[in-house]
Formats: sequence, structure tokens, C-alpha cells
Amino acid sequence: MKENSTLQPYLESENKRKQLYKRTLVFVILSQIFGGAGLAAGITVGALLAKDMLGTDSYAGLPVAIFTLGSALSAFLVGRISQRNGRRTGLASGFIAGGIGAIGVVLAAVSDNITLLFISLLIYGAGTATNLQARYAGTDLASEKQRATSVSIAMIATTFGAVAGPNLTEPMGEVALFFGIPALAGPFLLAAAAYLLAGIILYIFLRPDPLLVANAFVNQQTSSNEATKIVEKQAKTNNNGIIIGAIVMVTSQLVMVAIMTMTPVHMGHHGHTISAIGMVIGIHIAAMYLPSLVTGVLVDKLGRNTMAIASGLTLLLAGVLPFVLDQSSVSVMILSLALLGLGWNFGLISGTAMLVDATTVKNRAKVQGSVDVSIALSGATGGALSGMIAAQTSFVTLSLVGGILALGLIPVVAWYSKANTAKSDG
Repeated sequence: MKENSTLQPYLESENKRKQLYKRTLVFVILSQIFGGAGLAAGITVGALLAKDMLGTDSYAGLPVAIFTLGSALSAFLVGRISQRNGRRTGLASGFIAGGIGAIGVVLAAVSDNITLLFISLLIYGAGTATNLQARYAGTDLASEKQRATSVSIAMIATTFGAVAGPNLTEPMGEVALFFGIPALAGPFLLAAAAYLLAGIILYIFLRPDPLLVANAFVNQQTSSNEATKIVEKQAKTNNNGIIIGAIVMVTSQLVMVAIMTMTPVHMGHHGHTISAIGMVIGIHIAAMYLPSLVTGVLVDKLGRNTMAIASGLTLLLAGVLPFVLDQSSVSVMILSLALLGLGWNFGLISGTAMLVDATTVKNRAKVQGSVDVSIALSGATGGALSGMIAAQTSFVTLSLVGGILALGLIPVVAWYSKANTAKSDG
């Protein structure tokens, strides 16, 4: 009853809902800035920490694989909690779990306990999943024309923390050493603080809960809308579109995570400092998120298929650069990793648009959840295999194989485009 009385003013006033939408976006942005800083730790030094603790490169990709696997599981759980109890509870729980996982990683490094490291990384993955899901909170009360903008703004906000995180690697290493903690665990101190702060911000300030308000408003508007029913009846699921959209996103994620995971180890072999590695990863993450607003416009203007093909070509170029240029050069790694991030951005946004186009209101959330788990699992696979491939061959071979795999998107998307054209003509 108390909950209903709290929501009632927002159900009766469109102006209040608009104000809540704007306020929600502010706190989503704040949480994304801190969340971005938290996720950067695992990317930047996770592989290096595992290499030091295991004494071999072969399994250096396992940290990314494990926290990505944790991310897949957490995405499902956070989604279920949010659906039942609201965004505030779901997102706060996910971020706090991620913070606890980061603390566990620090304890594992101090005690040199590899089992605790892997368990903690699995829990740490909750922060990554929550950071991605938080962008949806801004869309709950957005109008149809505001949804893409709110998601883009949230992705841009992630950039600030995600770029700052890797560049704080060296200072956080010094802080860790001051407290008698291994330097490579330092960034996880930052991750713990960032994730916990993001969770606290959302738990305290994300009220009334935007998802609960949106659901209550829809329930209040239960009067039959025949026009909507007719539109929904006519809408059909495009299974090919779902499959192609998923392939574009899964491939982009697999290639990006595999190459990104082994970049710190590769650069370490060539004598580059943690500071240089952090800079390269920071630029990579910036390229993953910063182009979002422009990419969204391009996907709408040039078409989903065109930008999906652009993703394949960009990822190919990212994979080829270390093969044809000086693989030990920081400049080459900066350019390659920037293209890797940009190609991922093209693939994620075009693939997401394909998925939305191919689904109906009644199955969209369910299908998106299933595809998101596949994306996370593809990242886990890329992270796990990357260390083994690089150890058995070389980083350059891994990078080239990733680029060639991404090139496979072109014939797949071309076939889909041709099939759609033929269907329309028919």
C-alpha cells in the first residue's frame, strides 16, 4: 500500500514522470562512471595477475574468461531481480556483488591463493553485467524517441570511468604496495571502491524506482487499445534477423575479448610499462564507447547491414595491423586496439538494432536476455582460448585469426540482406 501511494503521483502526472526520467538518467550516468572504472581493472591487469600467480602465459586468458562467465550468470540474475523488485534493488545488488568480488581478488593476491582468485573473479563479473544492464534503467520512463539517446548517454558515461581506470593502474599499484599488497592487485582496490559506490548511489537515489513506475503506469492503462492489438497481431518474429543479429554481436565480442585479453601480456613481453599498457587499454575502451552516439545515427541512416559489414572490416584491420607493422610499437598497439574497440562498437549497435527489428513486443526482452548470455559466453570463450593460442603460436597469430574470423561477417550479412530483398520483392 505504501509503495502504491509513493508511485501514485507519478501515475497521475506526466510532468512528474518526465522529471523522474531526467533524475533517473543523472544517477544512471553517475553509476556508469564509477562502474566503468570498476570493469577496467579486470581487463587491464587480470591477465597479468594470473600470469604471475600461475607462472605461465598459457592460462593468462582465464581471468577474463571467468569474470565474463560470471557476467553471463549475473546478467540473468540481475534481470530477474530487477523484474521482480525493480531496477534499484537489482542493479545495486549486482554492483555490490562486483565490489565484493574485487575485494576477494585482492585477498587472493595477498595470500597467493589461485582458487580464491578464480572464485572472486566469477563474483567480480557481476559488476560487468550490472554496468551493461544499468543503461536500461534510463529507458524505462523514456519516450520512444528518447530511448536510443538515453542508452547512448549511458554508454558515453561509462567511458569516463573506463578510460580513467586503466590510467590509474600505476598509481593504484603504488597504493597497493604501500599497504603490502602486490602491485597488480592495486586496480582491484579501485574496482572494489568504484563498484560499491555505484551500488550505493543507485540504492539510495534511484527512487521511486523507474521500472516500478513504468510497470504501474502500464497496468493503469489496461483499457483495451485495439490499435495496439492490431499492430501486435500483424508483427511477426524474423528468426533469421534474430540469428544474424546474434552472430554479429557474438562474433564482435569473441574477437574483441580474445585480442584485448592478451594485449597486456604481449606488451609486457616487449618491455612496456604498466602505464603504457594502461594507456593502450584506456584508448581501446574509449573507442568501444565514445563513438556510440555517432554510430547510432549511422546505423539508422546507412542501415544495419552496412554497419555490420563495417564492423567486420574494422575488426579485420585491427587484427592485421600487428601482423604487417611493428608489433612491439606502442603506436601500432594503440591504433590496433582503437580499431578493435571501434569495430566492436559497430557490431554491438548494429547487431542490437537487428535484434530489435526482428522481435516483437511480446518476445523482445526474453530473446534479448538469451542473446546477451550468448554474448557473455562468447567473451568467456575468447578469453579462455586467447592465452592458449598465443602461447602455442604468438600474439600476432591470435590477432590475425581474430581478424579473419570477423571477416566472415561480410558473407553472412550479405546473404541476409539478399534474402530480405528477395522476400520483400516476393
